[in-house]
Amino acid sequence: MTDFKWRHFQGDVILWAVRWYCRYPIS
Repeated sequence: MTDFKWRHFQGDVILWAVRWYCRYPIS
């Protein structure tokens, strides 16, 4: 149960990172 939650959390974090990267490109 914890592993599944951790994986889901990681997926959400990755999605947020991609959104921020697309919205505010660092380069």
